[in-house]
Formats: sequence, C-alpha cells, structure tokens
Amino acid sequence: MWEELARSAATDAGSPGAVTDLQSLQVVYCQSWEYDDPCARLAQRLGAEPAHRSYSGLGGSVPLRLVGDAASAMARGALDLALVVGGEALATRRHLPDPPWSHAPEQAQPFPLTLDRQEAANGIYQAYLTFALLDTARRAHLGRTPAEHRDELGRLLAPLTEVAASQPEHAWFPIARGAAEITVPSASNRMVATPYTKLMTAVMDVDMAAAVLVATEARADALGVPTDRRVYLRGFGVADDPPTMASRPELWRSPALRMATQAALGPVSVDDVDHLDLYSCFASSLSFALDALGITDAPDLTVTGGLPYHGGPGSNYATHALSAMAEALRGDPGSLGLVTGVGMHMAHHGATLWSTRPGSFVPPGTAEPSPTQPPPTVAVAKVSEGPARIATFSTVHSRQGPEWTALICDLPDGSRSYARLEEPPADDADLAGETVTLLPGARGATIARR
Repeated sequence: MWEELARSAATDAGSPGAVTDLQSLQVVYCQSWEYDDPCARLAQRLGAEPAHRSYSGLGGSVPLRLVGDAASAMARGALDLALVVGGEALATRRHLPDPPWSHAPEQAQPFPLTLDRQEAANGIYQAYLTFALLDTARRAHLGRTPAEHRDELGRLLAPLTEVAASQPEHAWFPIARGAAEITVPSASNRMVATPYTKLMTAVMDVDMAAAVLVATEARADALGVPTDRRVYLRGFGVADDPPTMASRPELWRSPALRMATQAALGPVSVDDVDHLDLYSCFASSLSFALDALGITDAPDLTVTGGLPYHGGPGSNYATHALSAMAEALRGDPGSLGLVTGVGMHMAHHGATLWSTRPGSFVPPGTAEPSPTQPPPTVAVAKVSEGPARIATFSTVHSRQGPEWTALICDLPDGSRSYARLEEPPADDADLAGETVTLLPGARGATIARR
C-alpha cells in the first residue's frame, strides 16, 4: 500500500518518475505491522535512495508535522523533494491476527507510547475516554444539560457522514446518518463512554493508505508538474498542551490548538478560509478547534469525512485529509483550505494552510522568537483522600452496559486528582460540580464515593 500510494501521488502530480528522485522519505508509524527498517524497505521498492529517512512516532498531528518540517527544510534550502506516506491494514489484522507478512524485525520494538502513571492507574488512557472527559468539561463550562449537549453533538457530526457518503471510493463507511441516529444509543449503536456512542467514535480498523509529495517550486518545474496540479503550503503551526490532562488549568479548551491555528493562518482571517478539515477523532476535537478558531457556525468541517466515517487509519488520517484538501482546492482555484491534526489526548496540535495560489511561507519560529516558557500547569496529586469536586467525568460502557465512571476532580488545595467511581450513575446524570469523597484504592488508583 505504501508503494502503491507513493507511485499514485507521483502520477497524480504528472511526474511518475519523481519517486526515484526523493531526497526525503518519511513514513508515518504503522500499527498494523512492524518492519525491521520501514524506510529502507520502501525506498528499495521505489528504487529511491533518499539521504533523509524518517519513521515517525504516534499521533494524529504527525503527518502535518512531517509535511511542515519538510517544507521548512526546503525554505532553508536543505532539500527539494520529499514524500510523506502512511497506511494501515488493521481491518485485515482483525481477521488475520498472525499474517505471514514480510521483513519482521528480529526483536520486537517497544510500542512508542508512554502512559502517565496516575492516568493509567485509574484506567484513564483509551482515547474514547480521554476525549469524552474533555467533552464533558466543555459541556459543563457552557452550562448545557447532557440532553442539550447530545443534540448539539449530533448537529456537529451528522454533516461529516454526508461528506463520507459522497466519497464511496475513499470512505470506509459511506453512509449519511441523521443526528439522532448518531448520538442516541441503540442495539446497533451502543454507548462507549458518555457522551460518545459507537457512531461517535473514531474507527481504526480500516485498510487505508495515503501519500503526499512535497517539493520546492523549482523542483516541481524541473519535474514538469502542471501548474493546475500544484497546491501551495501557505502556513504551518504546531503547539503542545501539557500531556497530562488533569494538569491543564482549563479542561474545556486548548490554548495550544489556538496557537497552532493562528500560526498557520498568519495574517489570513479564518473568515477567508473556504475549506476546512478539522481533526475529528471525537466530537471534542472538532469543538475545541471551532472554539480555537472563533467559529460559531460552520457546517462544512471536513473535506474527507472524519475519522468515525471516512475511517481513522492510526496516525495517518491527516495524510488522507491533505490529499482530499488538494482535490478540493484544485476544484476551487485560488481558495484557501485549513487542515488540522490532534495527537494523543488533545495534547499535540498541528495546522496547515493551503491554496493553489502561491504566497509567502514563513517556517514556524523564524518570524518571531518561539516561546520559551512552558504552559502553566496544575499539580496532580499522587495520593488523594478526602473531599473533592468533580471537574469532569465519563462513564465507560462494555457491550453489557455501564461499568465504571472516570473522574477528574478538583481538590481543596488547588491540585487535581484522577479517580474511579465503581458504581456508575445513569447516563443522563450530571456529576459535574458534585462533591465526592476520595479514598486510596488498589494498585495506585483512587476511589470516589458519592
């Protein structure tokens, strides 16, 4: 799949031989299969000998950072032709757990993910749960009831399904759905973690790949790339929130996402952006992006279809979004398109601005000094006991029903604590702001009592 899409990208650019002349080959981390040397194996298949080779880590913003870093290197004169490619075959792996695939390493490598000890001790590490906790924090901040919020999330997500349905050749689930069908639990749409149902959850078990070629204009000229196939990177921004959720002063928003999008937009107003693809692993990533951009009414949030409906191939969805955005901009010459990405638990953000119309590109950190101070954080208690106020919560469900409720609590001294409520409330209950009693639990967990 990597090879096929790399060659497809070159053919799409009107220069099939470009893949043999790569100076940089960057492969997005693959969860489907571990190779001994992914970049070298792919380079050999392509007949290329790139001097720069990079195999990425995990995260939804990774493809945008790879493309942006390549463009920044080009702006410095360090290279002129790069390929970013990624793919997953997790749907196949679900049915073929032990495939006879090629070039496995002699020894398995560690999975590139570090869990926070307090989050892990309390069972808070799955993305569907962490993004749900952030969603509930935003709902509580806005003063909505759970029912009001469910309706709002349905209105937010339903248009994504229509985009996916319009692209049956690309989307894993090309089915248009109504808001209630998406958000109301049913026999075929079970609750996963309040307020998220199955149809509100990113789906990684897909077989998908995508690739993007990045070149200087001079190299594109030399390769004979037609002008109507070119899409220019006009802006690029990255920023990070504290990786530990409870340490973020405001759980209901992302200052780093605002910084990344502002850096990508530069002097451009978001009102002048014609096409969006806001990262959509879960509704909170969409909502946080809209808040960061100051958008209150934008029904067209994706040109791809979103991770729950187009499909979310591991860390590589944003490469698909870049490909879809290129098509959208080619069909609307001179317009602007913004693609965002979110990595880990709403922690690592990337944003890119594109157009078929050339313009200046200023790599991040060159226009003004980068901030040197880390973002402010709240202390997170390792051991908690006594009264606490629930800042946010989400109830985890199995196929049989609700199992337990994850909490992030504010402590009287201004610090925070993760906790578990082993007797979950009804799904329409609102625990935000409620006082609980915390007790030490087994294996480093903290237990809450109402």
